[in-house]
This record gives sequence, C-alpha cells and structure tokens, in this order.
Amino acid sequence: MSELPTALYTPAQVRELDRRAIEDHGTPGEALMEHAGRAAYRLLRRRWPDACRVCVLCGGGNNGGDGYIVARLAARAGLTVRVVALSDPERLGGAAAVAMQRCREVVAIESWDPRVLDASDVVVDALLGTGLDRPVEGAYAEAIAAANALRAGRLAVDVPSGLSATTGAVLGSAFHADATVTFIGLKQGLLTADAPEYVGTLHFDGLDVPDTVYHDLTPAAERVDAVSVGDWLPARTATAHKGHFGHVLVVGGDHGFGGAVRLAAEAAARTGAGLVSAATRERHVAPLIGARPEVMAHAVAGADDMTALLERATVVALGPGLGRAAWSRELFRTALAFDGPLVVDADGLNLLAETAPTARPTWVLTPHPGEAARLLGCDTATVQADRFAAVAALSDRYGAAAVLKGAGTLVAAGGQRWVCSGGNAGMASGGMGDVLSGVIAALIAQGLPASRAAAMGVALHADAADRAATAGRRGLLASDLFAYLPS
Repeated sequence: MSELPTALYTPAQVRELDRRAIEDHGTPGEALMEHAGRAAYRLLRRRWPDACRVCVLCGGGNNGGDGYIVARLAARAGLTVRVVALSDPERLGGAAAVAMQRCREVVAIESWDPRVLDASDVVVDALLGTGLDRPVEGAYAEAIAAANALRAGRLAVDVPSGLSATTGAVLGSAFHADATVTFIGLKQGLLTADAPEYVGTLHFDGLDVPDTVYHDLTPAAERVDAVSVGDWLPARTATAHKGHFGHVLVVGGDHGFGGAVRLAAEAAARTGAGLVSAATRERHVAPLIGARPEVMAHAVAGADDMTALLERATVVALGPGLGRAAWSRELFRTALAFDGPLVVDADGLNLLAETAPTARPTWVLTPHPGEAARLLGCDTATVQADRFAAVAALSDRYGAAAVLKGAGTLVAAGGQRWVCSGGNAGMASGGMGDVLSGVIAALIAQGLPASRAAAMGVALHADAADRAATAGRRGLLASDLFAYLPS
C-alpha cells in the first residue's frame, strides 16, 4: 500500500482505469482482484492483529469477489471465518465467480442471517462497491445496520457500502468503517461530505497497474494537503521587505463582531502578508490594536472613510463580522467597487446573494453549505447531496474561485477542482472561517492567483488545525491556529 495519491477520480473513471489495465495492458482481471483481496487482507491483519473471528459480507459484483478472497486468505491463515452472501453467489460471473469458487473450497458460504455476525472480532464489508446510485434497502440495509451496531472492528473494501463514491453522500444508510482500503484510483467521494464519518482511516493500493494506464485520463479533482502545496509559494530572498508581500485590508466587524476582524487580520499577518489593515467600527479599534499592534486598525463610518484604505490595499477580505445593517451594506457596496482581488466570506456572502451575479475571476468566495445554498438559490440539503456540483456551480455563477467549506473542503476555479484531505471536527467552532479568509487573502497578497491561493489556503488552514488539535479537538479555538500558521 502507498501514501494517498493526489489525483482523484470518479467511479466511472476508475472503471475505465480498470478496463485499460485488463484490455489494453493484458493484466488478467483475476490477478487484479486477487491483488485487491490480498491488500484488504493485509490491512485487516495489520489493523487488528489479535482478531480471531472474521465475518465477511459479500455482495453480487466484483466488490463481493474481493471479499471472497479476503475470506479465503483469512481461513487459510487459521482464523475462524464466516462468509455471508447477500446475493446468490451462483449468479456471479468473471473474476468474481472464480474468487467465490476458490473461497468455497476452504470455507462455507452462508445466506444472510443477523446471527452470523455474533461474536465477530472484525466485519469486512464487500457488499456494494462503487456502482451504487440509489438508496440501500432490503437485506443490504439490514446487514449494514447490524454490522454498525456491533462492538467489532469494521473494514470496508474499496468503498463503505451505502456511501456514494462520486459525491461522498450517504445513500439511505452506510457501513461505518474503522478503515477503508481503495484501489487503482482514489475516488473523490471518499474525502468529502459524509465520507469522513464513514471511511475511517483511508488506505490506497494501486494494484501495481502500469503507469501508462493513467495517461490521457484527466483526474476529476486533485487532493491537497500541506505537503502537496508546500512549493506553491516561493521562498523569500534575503533582501525581501514588507512591500514585496502585499497589503491585506480586512473589512467587517459590526457591533458585537469585532473579534471576527481581529481573527482574519491576524491570520493574514501570520500567513505572511507584508501589511495588514482593518476597517471596522470605531469601538473595535482600540481592542484590536491592543491585542495585535501589528494590524493597522481604522474606524470607518461609511464609504468616504473607505476610499483611501482601498487605494492602498493589494487584496480585500470582505465579510468577517460585517453584519447586515445599513453601515454593513454601505461598506459592502464600497468594497465591491475595488478592482483588485476580493476574498468574500460570512455576511459578505449573504449580501452578495442579494445582488446580481457578476463574473470576477480575481475573487474568492468562501461559503459554508448554508451560505452556498443562498448564493445558488437552493437549500442546504441540495448542496450537501452533491458538493462537487455545488462548488462548480458557484464558480460558474460568479466566475470566481469558490471554496465550499465543511468536512472535505472543496475548491473550484474554472475547470480545476481541489479537495482538502486535512482538517478535523474540532474546527466546528466560531471564527474558523474568519481565519481562513485571512489566510487566503495573505496568499493572494504574496502573489498567488486566486485559485491557487484558495486551494493552498484551505490546506494550510486544515494542517494548522490538525496540529493544534493534538491537545484535543473538543474546545479547539480558531486563534489556536495562529501558533502553527507561520511554519
């Protein structure tokens, strides 16, 4: 098994990779399936070395074939194995039929009965694979529910059954894996939406297919983390000065929301912006300067006070704590006239949803699913049902780089798609989005185009949160990220 690749594919693309390996490069389908089953078995033994009793749930397709290989290997190694077929094994064809027959030589194949799961140390899910396109029902749903209720280890082969490998959404119900091993191409749906709750620890095995299998097939998206974006920002020269790294202006902080401006402004400074200013309510100026004297805080009463600040700015972060009062709307309208890059967040997005869309390729929009729904004129459930479609629609509608926040944050800009594989549940706290806005604005100020700044920003933000969370996820504060952003 290898580290997770950066290239992400749809299930249809992975089936094409599989076809190329078999038909174009002469790799027997049985050999690919054997390799996949062995990879899953090795992970089982490594993850649960003391397991003695294994139950393998097998479906009717190639995913079931992988399961039959896992069962055969486990039985031959002396483990107590029960193999449960959720569909008639006699109807299998091709490599899956061969795998089933070889399994039957060493262990009996049983029909589904909830009692077969009793006393299992590990349950292996080889039920549905990547082809699922409708809600799970019947015996499959019953088996998934029964497996999830056990106090046993749970291993998913290729994809947790019931999880869409395209969107990451649960289709009715899904197997709740502790670990998942996926093959040939990393499926995009394993990293976003509901997937982080169901996939567990994700492992990848390319099954040793030739590199030429991947030629001429453009990945659907690219996975980003702090490592993969590490060389996107040039190193600083020994003679650098603050003028080389741009000037971020953060606009927001209506009454009661001064903290949002402070978080965004400090995040911009910690991420390397040369200069950072804040345009906010007068009452927030003294506390902001007292907390972070490196930020130039300005009291703005309206548009007239904004003009000079906008003239000096390289990039504007619009929206942290902005509110929707008359003051907020005036600052919003004034900032929209800025002809440079804008990072729009929070109430900046809510006010943008009330205006006619305008194509702005230098903008970055950073909505959470609720804000995305308002921008697209739909509901949050629709956004979450297909986050890839939603983020693409946002980018198309506004002609901007779009960041769809949440578990497995997505970025879209033109035809490019990125998925962030970092982050944790501790980030579900106030102010995290304000920090992200400042991070992205600082990267733009340092010369990155909006699209790359958005992708790199979400990766660095997630990595800082993951490192900050080593002390615990519950109670993680947005300001805890500041210690890790410079590194």
